[in-house]
Amino acid sequence: MTLGWEAFIDRVRERGEYDTVEEADRAARVVLALLGAHVVGTDRAELAARLPETYALILLNPLQAAEPLSPERFVRATAAWIEGASHATAAWDVSAVLSVAADAAGEDLTRRILLQLPAGYDLLFGRPQPS
Repeated sequence: MTLGWEAFIDRVRERGEYDTVEEADRAARVVLALLGAHVVGTDRAELAARLPETYALILLNPLQAAEPLSPERFVRATAAWIEGASHATAAWDVSAVLSVAADAAGEDLTRRILLQLPAGYDLLFGRPQPS
């Protein structure tokens, strides 16, 4: 199921408790660009197909990470890209966006994406896995 742009951004805005659509959109763009650099192949294409076109194109941008970032470094990278963000606000941004993306992806695809990422991303996606 593909969410429309408005439905997607409304959910991000609600989860992130953003005052404006612009704040939610900025978080979504940064987090999905970083995620797209870490997820490859059919899983990335499948996730893109379930996102609004604006965000699908950002996710599919051919940026490729040299090495997978740990969840901690992913949050730090997000903070570096969002003006005025602290580590805490960036963690909030990441969780708001990735949990909505996980909802759009569904459980099976989210599980496959998590297999591509270092341990600990399950918490950022709001899908804690039993250890």
